Amino acid sequence: MQLIDGKKISKEIKDELKEEVAVLKANGKEVCLAVVQVGNDPASSVYVNNKKKACAYIGIESESYELAEETTEEELLLLIDRLNKEEHVNGILVQLPLPVHIDEDKIIRAISPDKDVDGFHPVSVGRLWIGEKGFLSCTPAGIIQLLKRSGITIDGKECVIVGRSNIVGKPMAALLLRENGTVTVTHSHTNNLKDITKRADILIVAIGRKQFITADYVKEGAVVIDVGMHRDENNKLCGDVAFDEVAEHTSAITPVPGGVGPMTIAMLMNNCVETVRK
Repeated sequence: MQLIDGKKISKEIKDELKEEVAVLKANGKEVCLAVVQVGNDPASSVYVNNKKKACAYIGIESESYELAEETTEEELLLLIDRLNKEEHVNGILVQLPLPVHIDEDKIIRAISPDKDVDGFHPVSVGRLWIGEKGFLSCTPAGIIQLLKRSGITIDGKECVIVGRSNIVGKPMAALLLRENGTVTVTHSHTNNLKDITKRADILIVAIGRKQFITADYVKEGAVVIDVGMHRDENNKLCGDVAFDEVAEHTSAITPVPGGVGPMTIAMLMNNCVETVRK
């Protein structure tokens, strides 16, 4: 059984980006990411700080906009409009979730598709599905890199995704199709889920339910990618997969933590650099 080390692979990607950014700077090209956070949600603050640290390591300039919880939707839209027009700002990231009085969809759509480094804008999603060049949703793009850099072939494999979210499940399907995988997307209304997941050569689990996938969902020798992040009864981090039970039946599996999580930020950094590669 191969343990897929997301920390190691994300470090490889960030080191490659660091070298690339140094060359870009030598040629007079700077990369700048604007990070916007509304309110002080503790988890969001951790994510934002991790993104800032990654920017500093790679050499990407980061501008931080920390707005009060009571910031209005109109005020946030005005800031995004200004950042869209700022030539030195290459990418804009608005940390989700937003306070309940702000329409997240409206905010996502307000960001210029050319600065949408999260890959959430409908234009980015459309480009992904029709195979045009554009920003890739960070977590699914990170999973593709995990597979490729671990020597796992996607071409021709039966790939099953558990979960159909706009953030992971749907873009994951598009990226696996790009790599010539045969893709099935399952969800909460899927009948006979175990019968479908047990067909998978590559099983990607993003269902948002703690340790939901047990050994009887997994084909012997499958590759299992766990996107979930929870706390168990002992307050230890765990995923959507019952790791200890499932791991021995796999050929490769991601741990939680240290699997998919570090890749999301690495691919966000890659999207930032992509703005200058054009």
